[in-house]
Order: sequence, then C-alpha cells, then structure tokens
Amino acid sequence: MTTPTPTHEVEYEQMLLSRYEALRDRPRTLDRSAYILLSRIRVQGPMSIGELSDAFGLDVSTVHRQTAAALRSGLVERIPNPTGGIARKFRITDKGERMLDEERGDIIRGLDKVMAGWTDDDIAAFASYLRRFNTDIEHLAGRPWPRPTPHLSH
Repeated sequence: MTTPTPTHEVEYEQMLLSRYEALRDRPRTLDRSAYILLSRIRVQGPMSIGELSDAFGLDVSTVHRQTAAALRSGLVERIPNPTGGIARKFRITDKGERMLDEERGDIIRGLDKVMAGWTDDDIAAFASYLRRFNTDIEHLAGRPWPRPTPHLSH
C-alpha cells in the first residue's frame, strides 16, 4: 500500500462528488451527455459532428449517437454551415435551451442548498480551484473548453 498523498484525498472526494444526485429535488430532465452537448453548443455556437468529436475527444460514431438522440428529442436541429462549408452543424433549439436552463437551475438550486453556510468568498475560491483543476486537465488533453463570460447562465 502506498503512503496517501493529498491527491489521494482529491481522488476520493471526486469519486464521492459523482454520487450526490440525491440532492436534486426532481429527476434529471436531461441525461449527462445531452447536458454536456447542449452546454458546449450554447457556449461555442453551432458545431458539426467533426467539431464535436474533436471537442469531446470522442469517436465520431459516439457523437453521432448522442446528436441523433438529441435530434429525436428536439433538443438540437441541423442547419447549413453558416460559413458555407459542406458539413451541416447542430444548433440548440428553443426546447433545448429551455431544458438546459431547467437542468442547470436544478443543479444550481442543489448547490445553493449545499453551500448555504458558505460565504461568497468561499464559493468564489472553490469555483476558482475547480476552474484551475478543469483547465489543467484540458491543457493536458489539448482540448480547452470555452467558458462563458461573465456569467454561466444564458
């Protein structure tokens, strides 16, 4: 057995974080892949299958399944490439925007409950560390994730 390091604690806490869906007041309105897909398209604008595959580091067939499901659900629509390219792009629909806002609102309300006793400075510091953690992962993977400014909500 290796001697525990601070990264052992980070790993364990990250594992625990993924199990706290129970804090939600209602079931998810979007599955995880749709939530991430819609979030990326909202921040970056219309994207092709190839662009989404590159952005997520996923096989084109996986992205195709995810976008096909989002199309069937009316969350995205295919549009001609605005720059005149051959590949059609996916744009978030009004329904997709509404469902993304609902899902994000549920998550934020859950976070508000968890962090009710935290100061604004504590929450800002935590967000800063999470951003740093994520951007370091993105740097290693070579796949930066665009971040909306100045607010996360649309």
